[in-house]
Amino acid sequence: MIKKQMEIASQMNDREIVYHLYITQALIFLVAVIFSLFLFTPVTFFSMWQWDIREILLYGSGCAALVLFVDFLLIQYAPEQWYDDGGINEKLFRSRSVPHIFIMTMVIAFCEELLFRGVIQTHVGLFFASIIFALLHIRYWRKWLLLLAVVSLSFWIGLIYEWTSNLWVTIFAHFLIDFILALHIRYRTKEVTNDA
Repeated sequence: MIKKQMEIASQMNDREIVYHLYITQALIFLVAVIFSLFLFTPVTFFSMWQWDIREILLYGSGCAALVLFVDFLLIQYAPEQWYDDGGINEKLFRSRSVPHIFIMTMVIAFCEELLFRGVIQTHVGLFFASIIFALLHIRYWRKWLLLLAVVSLSFWIGLIYEWTSNLWVTIFAHFLIDFILALHIRYRTKEVTNDA
């Protein structure tokens, strides 16, 4: 199943992968909204959204900085085949404009954190939310380093949510991680193309 998914993804062009990304995020958002309607009262739902700029910036950027530090160490020192996702991230980001990458990573962070932290973690706990998050990142299953990274990331962001009880913090952290790594992919790909 994983191999077939990777083959299908490798045959898609950039636009098709971006289209599928937005469809996936729309489905994640829809599932989160439907479950929220049944699992939350309005008061409990809105209590997860605390617009505390200091907390969002401090914990969100601190969380992201630690993750990015580890990611860039891995990029620098681990063999590329250990963290290669089959070129999917490269197809997603190499030709996108910076504003599009900004929007794309904001959508991903918002939808995924709403479902995984807001709905799943709030109701069944950190462990199950992190495992489900890893299971849905199917393209990482064949690479032990990517799988370890996505599971660790999910637990780390989940812990930040446990500490702050604020979805804006985890959304901001998730966004910063994805946005900065996407820009790295975009500009690294441009450098490789220009050098060739």
